[in-house]
Amino acid sequence: MSTPHNSANKGDIAKTVLLPGDPLRAKFIAENFLTDVKQFNSVRNMFGYTGFYKGKRVSVMGSGMGMASLGIYVSELYAQYDVEQVIRIGSAGSYLPEVKIFDLIIAQGACTNSNFASQYDLPGTFSAIGDFGLLKKAYDKATEMKLPVHVGNIYSSDIFYNAQPEAWKKWAAMGCIGVEMETYALYCLAAYYHKKALTILTVSDSFTSSQVTTAEQRQNSFTNMMEVALDIA
Repeated sequence: MSTPHNSANKGDIAKTVLLPGDPLRAKFIAENFLTDVKQFNSVRNMFGYTGFYKGKRVSVMGSGMGMASLGIYVSELYAQYDVEQVIRIGSAGSYLPEVKIFDLIIAQGACTNSNFASQYDLPGTFSAIGDFGLLKKAYDKATEMKLPVHVGNIYSSDIFYNAQPEAWKKWAAMGCIGVEMETYALYCLAAYYHKKALTILTVSDSFTSSQVTTAEQRQNSFTNMMEVALDIA
């Protein structure tokens, strides 16, 4: 069984999938953390791999950028490949001065400017939250590793280059830790399919300082986040 976006057969993908946005980050994880690795997808260069980490079977696959792209891959993983939990491992921009470059953010919930949840025809606004069991395990592992970690609300935006460059300050004033572009859709899909999901992010840049990470660092150097996610898989 394959889909227009995934050449995997049923059974090729583990019950837990780590989901970076960048497919090259998926390749990096497969090559550096997993054993007995088999590649299950290369359609549109959205690489996917299954292997073992400390005896646990786990898969890793790219999702692309934005909720529309992630929505395709996660819908297929949950509905057609019987995946039980997806752990997004991505990058984020910090909205708060105390949240520094390379700190971890665990997304308890996600706000958004997207209409992704409109498809569910709900008589109100859906609050998208992560799975508490995964969140607790991730937080416990991060603190065990003595990593700087922040837990709370994030902002999932459909817009990267915003025509209103100061708009982020309104979300920061409401306590949002930082911004990325995928988690709200992931948490909606987990709720819809009655599955589990969690987002763990590494801060790649800051709205309150001039510090930034390079593309190579984002691809290859977010290893603390990768280890936390693999440990709870």
